[in-house]
Amino acid sequence: MPTLLQRLKRLWPYINNSRAGLLAAVAGSVVTAITEPMIPALMNRLLDEGFTKGTLALWMVPAAIIGLFALRSLSGFVAQYGLAWTANRAVLALRQKMFARLLAAHPTLFSKNTASGVTNTMVYEAQAGVQQLVTSLLTLVRDSLTLVALLVYLLTLNWQLTLLVALLFPAVGLVMRVIGRRLHRLTVEGQKAVDELAYVVEENMLAWRLVRLHGAEAQQNERFFARADRVRQLLMKALVAGATMTPVTQMLASIALSVVIMLALWQSSSGGASVGGFVAFVMAMLQLIAPVKHLSDVMAPLTRGLAAVERGLDLIELSPVEQGGTHDGGRARGDISFESVSLRYRDDTPPAVDTLDLQVRAGETVALVGPSGAGKTTLVNLLPRFIEPTAGRITLDGVPLADWDMLALRRQFALVSQDVVLVNDTVAVNVTLGAPMSTAQVRDALRGANLLDFVDGLPQGVDTPIGHNGSQLSGGQRQRLAIARAIAKDAPVLILDEATSALDSESERAVQDALERLMVGRTTLVIAHRLSTIEHADRVLALDGGRLVEQGTHAELLAADGLYARLHAMQFRS
Repeated sequence: MPTLLQRLKRLWPYINNSRAGLLAAVAGSVVTAITEPMIPALMNRLLDEGFTKGTLALWMVPAAIIGLFALRSLSGFVAQYGLAWTANRAVLALRQKMFARLLAAHPTLFSKNTASGVTNTMVYEAQAGVQQLVTSLLTLVRDSLTLVALLVYLLTLNWQLTLLVALLFPAVGLVMRVIGRRLHRLTVEGQKAVDELAYVVEENMLAWRLVRLHGAEAQQNERFFARADRVRQLLMKALVAGATMTPVTQMLASIALSVVIMLALWQSSSGGASVGGFVAFVMAMLQLIAPVKHLSDVMAPLTRGLAAVERGLDLIELSPVEQGGTHDGGRARGDISFESVSLRYRDDTPPAVDTLDLQVRAGETVALVGPSGAGKTTLVNLLPRFIEPTAGRITLDGVPLADWDMLALRRQFALVSQDVVLVNDTVAVNVTLGAPMSTAQVRDALRGANLLDFVDGLPQGVDTPIGHNGSQLSGGQRQRLAIARAIAKDAPVLILDEATSALDSESERAVQDALERLMVGRTTLVIAHRLSTIEHADRVLALDGGRLVEQGTHAELLAADGLYARLHAMQFRS
């Protein structure tokens, strides 16, 4: 297991940008620590010179007390402000780096992590973790300096007794080390349990219609309770581990304090110390208890903060980034070639695509048909490199996809899927989606998707917000908005995955006309379960089990009386 210092070094680049605030916090802590032994020192002079000798002026004591605590208040404020400034800037830098990695991450990140887990790490744990960590580190610095200052003062008063006090610290360090390891393990388990709990909430938010339709409320409630109770159990275990540290430390401190006071009393009775010196020594000893307690208490938030921040750092450092080439040929012609391409999602499952050889000419419209699981969607997802083949290669205009610059490659494709995804913004933003366009261009795309009349009737026209994933729109309107986005992108290769599945007959005909106009001069791959929509494709490819079993025109495949003919007959019979 890495040491605390090694783990903290990973966070330093994010705190390093806020060194001014960190230095202010440390400076304030140093001043606070230095003023700590001034209190017993003041009491020493007050007893020995004020009460015993009467040599102190009356105004000196209140002036010293007020000045001392004013200085402590100012240094405490500077430390707190510098700490907050440092923590918030570190959170901002960490979040920016995490989100940038999310945008550039290899697609495996999205298959191996839940959305709720990544959201929890990026939004909540980054904030809480950095703040806990920086607060804990400030406590560590401030109270360590306070201990040093008090021990130095105690050494000047009575070095023999001070050495006896120093024997306390190895025992406290051992307790903190043992309990700290247990706290780290419980914290990591707790984070995973919280992720599982958040995922249950996420699923029920997305599938609330399905849950209610099937009357699964009680089942989901039990599932939620089981995850929530697991979180509770782990929190209680972590609480017990953290709470154990303070009483053990205080017991050790009380034993050391009792022995020291007993010896100090013996020394005083034998004439080895003045009254003021004795009282100052005991006061400084008592003042040691607070920083020792704080240092024992700091282990729990320090461990939680480090564990939370490390999840974000792992997301940045361990998530692979998409790797592209350097080729950017501008607008592609649209020649696509699959050369012995295979893809297997898992080693213990059949291939989704099995040794496929296929050439699609520029400007050709190719329809992909086949039973569910035949590999149609997998095939088109290979083109923008959302997934990678396990064997073979794919080329665009004769250049392997791996050699294309990733941004340049994805500029060549426009996708309309049956699973429409819209951003929580305006109609115009959803049409343009990252590409600057004029209002006229947005309106032309909406007109082409047979959606302009509807949008013009909205309160703010193209600037109307559409809600979470288009929740303010009907299913057909959402799909037409996705089609408008594809029209606006004007890419040379068009992928239509059940692009008209949610439209009524009238809208489907209007959109189909728009799509047919859009397909002119473009390479188009169409996935359609309604075979009537692909009768005019240049070629129809029938897939089964990831293999290309037949290809030809609609009429040729019907005459061949193979898989396509059977699918066609079943659909029209139904």
